[in-house]
Amino acid sequence: MNRPKIAFVVQRYGLEINGGAELHCRQLAELLTEYYDVTVLTTCAKNYNTWENEYPSGMEELNGVIVHRFPCICTRDGFPYPWDPNGMQSAYGYANDINWMMQQGPLSFELIHFLEYHREEYDVFLFFTYLYFTTYAGLQTVPEKSILIPTAHDEPAIYRNIFRSVFHLPKGIFYNTNEERRFVTELFHHSPLFEDIGGVGVRLPDDVSANRFREKYHISDPFLLYVGRMTEKKGCHILFDYFVKMKERVHPDLKLVLMGTGELLPPKRDDIISLGFVSDQDKFDGIAASNIMVIPSLYESLSMVLLEAMSLEVPVLVNGDCLVLKEHCRKSNGGVYFHSFEEFVQGTNYLFQHGKQLGENGKRYVNEQYCWNVILEKLCHMIEQVRELNHE
Repeated sequence: MNRPKIAFVVQRYGLEINGGAELHCRQLAELLTEYYDVTVLTTCAKNYNTWENEYPSGMEELNGVIVHRFPCICTRDGFPYPWDPNGMQSAYGYANDINWMMQQGPLSFELIHFLEYHREEYDVFLFFTYLYFTTYAGLQTVPEKSILIPTAHDEPAIYRNIFRSVFHLPKGIFYNTNEERRFVTELFHHSPLFEDIGGVGVRLPDDVSANRFREKYHISDPFLLYVGRMTEKKGCHILFDYFVKMKERVHPDLKLVLMGTGELLPPKRDDIISLGFVSDQDKFDGIAASNIMVIPSLYESLSMVLLEAMSLEVPVLVNGDCLVLKEHCRKSNGGVYFHSFEEFVQGTNYLFQHGKQLGENGKRYVNEQYCWNVILEKLCHMIEQVRELNHE
């Protein structure tokens, strides 16, 4: 008996891609192979700043998932502008929004044409993250078979009128958090036919070793850890500034360890250790070895790295201006949040004193709230709802 066929549509996909949404997509795609024939439709891009075609076009199998890559027709140089949060819905017309989306990309008309001509071969299409052309154009092509996993948060782009169609077209929306659902519903005054809250589970390697990480990278001092893209949008400029200022006052032996790449370069200092892109094993070993995980981002719809840190009993220090991060801390009592430099210093001091207890709280929270079995059950139910809708 043939199994149902589903396809994820996402801007980038690959073992080397470490963006939060892309990793989330890969985890779901691989886990759903137990129940469905899973294909991923994506571009040949690795770099989200340029959309340069670095992967070969065509098909390959990755961990049981068929990955079909299509070329982008052009590159871009960073993010399209203007990027103005003030009055964006009224200030920019539809034509301007279309131009913005074409600059945003990634522009792969071959991918969209594939959706159009092969729509009957798949039961359901799952579109990952609201922000990109692949989702915007793809949803208009197969709206009747679509589920959107928006990874939305309060950022300037979402206020553009063009995104009304993105959130009105899908038959189902699978949110990461209740805060995300509430924000989207209030902004667009719309609820889809089917909606639920999922998120991600945490899969830890069988062998996680803090000592192995410290020995490999020759780090004996206590350290704060940042994992992710190094950009202003992720708040890295705040982290660098606050860390340097804090070291002028307290914690003379403290280090800041960075995992990830991006256009924002850290200050060249002996107490800031930039490792670049690391393997999953090194990432988890590094989290386990760290004293505090710092997440300075203003814009998060979930934060997988926060959940990974909590699952390893590492307390978190997060930007309190991001509602999702703040709510994780409040619900779990597994970390603290800051709104200013003084609160950053106070939070660091507090976590060094009470980190063990908060780490235990965080692990309990993740185990209770972010279980893959529950998440997959919810998503499979929504997939079946959309399938049945199209077979009536």
